[in-house]
Amino acid sequence: MRTITGLVTGFGALLLVACQPADAPEETGTDTATTDTSAPALSTDFTVDVSYHQLDNGLRVVLSEDDSVPTATVAVYYGVGFRNEPQGRTGFAHLFEHLMFQGSRNLPHGAFDSLIYGSGGVNNGSTRYDFTNYFEVVPSNALEAVLWAEADRMAYPDLDEGQLDNQREVVRNEVFVNVINQPYGGWIWIDLPMAANENWHNSHNFYGDLTDLDAASLEDAQTFFDQFYAPNNAVIVVAGDIDREETLGWIETMFGHIEAGDPLPQIDVSEPRQTEEKFAVREDALANQPALAVGYHMPERGTPEYYAMILIDQLLLQGDDSRLTQSLVNEEGFASGVFGGINLLGNAFNYDGPMLWTVGLIHDSEFTVSDVMTTIDTTVEGIRSEPVSQADLERARTKLLSDFYDTVDTSTRFGLVDLLAAFALFDDDPERINRITEGFNQVTPELVMSTAQEYLRPTNRTVLEVRLPDEETGESDD
Repeated sequence: MRTITGLVTGFGALLLVACQPADAPEETGTDTATTDTSAPALSTDFTVDVSYHQLDNGLRVVLSEDDSVPTATVAVYYGVGFRNEPQGRTGFAHLFEHLMFQGSRNLPHGAFDSLIYGSGGVNNGSTRYDFTNYFEVVPSNALEAVLWAEADRMAYPDLDEGQLDNQREVVRNEVFVNVINQPYGGWIWIDLPMAANENWHNSHNFYGDLTDLDAASLEDAQTFFDQFYAPNNAVIVVAGDIDREETLGWIETMFGHIEAGDPLPQIDVSEPRQTEEKFAVREDALANQPALAVGYHMPERGTPEYYAMILIDQLLLQGDDSRLTQSLVNEEGFASGVFGGINLLGNAFNYDGPMLWTVGLIHDSEFTVSDVMTTIDTTVEGIRSEPVSQADLERARTKLLSDFYDTVDTSTRFGLVDLLAAFALFDDDPERINRITEGFNQVTPELVMSTAQEYLRPTNRTVLEVRLPDEETGESDD
């Protein structure tokens, strides 16, 4: 968003997915300016209408027709996020997101917002690990104008020194409000990844060091735009009450003339296998209770172990019936709640690189780090040493799919376009949304246990303690 505030509400917002019945309309076809890579929708309880195309300049286009609400949702995703920003320019990806809201050749400062709000719509954007996105929801009759506005922004952003200085100050204020002057500010979603990861691209302060933000120049901004904001590094998703053939024609006309950029710079974001447990401490003068976060490195996205870890997350952490909630909250009473999950700045699907599975809690001062970690170890060891029952595994699978389907956002379709964009951007396969259950159906109790043995070992984790200023250690005096 034009701020990162709200990205970790609840420390791991549920995935929002807008689905429609399996009798969705079939695709009406394309013209010669595109390559049609659509695949027939698979028969499932919920099937999303997906039509996938690519323009000659490399822009990927995903269309999803659904007339249940007379609105259209437009999302433009660029394959650039926190991991891509240059060293010495921490926070730059987020700063540049702000700059893209400052106007374009035919829509000077404020005109873009006026166009959206004047039509009765809403718009925003956000920066995440592996993408930056811009999205709008408008009445269907305003769709053509919104597509034109997004094309103008992609082709002709208005970058100048005054806007850079202004937005730099806005981001600086966000850093103070959301991190520096906030109790626990950023501890679990900034500090923990910085402590857990070795590769700079995964371990730097992505909200931005103030010195780096001050050093950002207009030349940096132009270089960043030229490298990453080209159509061959972008996906546009349009979902809702649309005519697919008409919408595709508009996109071809408005975006087709934008030249493809140079090949993207290759960035190595890999992490070495962790072989020793790590510990970090943050002293927080604004906190009124100590806190603890534990981060385990995830399996590679899309592997069998990845799907097993998502179900392990359900078993151990998600919901009142989860094992960690039962042991840490209900039995030991360390805290009023435990939170976390996979990819705290998004969800388990919309990232493309190393990631942590995170557990966090703000606990009563009477309990030590040793107390809490002993219970976490005992609970986690239970899933590492014994296969889960088939009944427990089915319950976790049901919880996951219930979250997936029941958090339907029919009014905005933000969850839907997010998944479609991520699967197009990272997998070149937005139709994957209709096969989402396949990976989870292959998970067995034996795979859960072997995955836990490798990825939930103590030597694969980082423990971050938030300590009050007058605390000398995290241990008791006994």
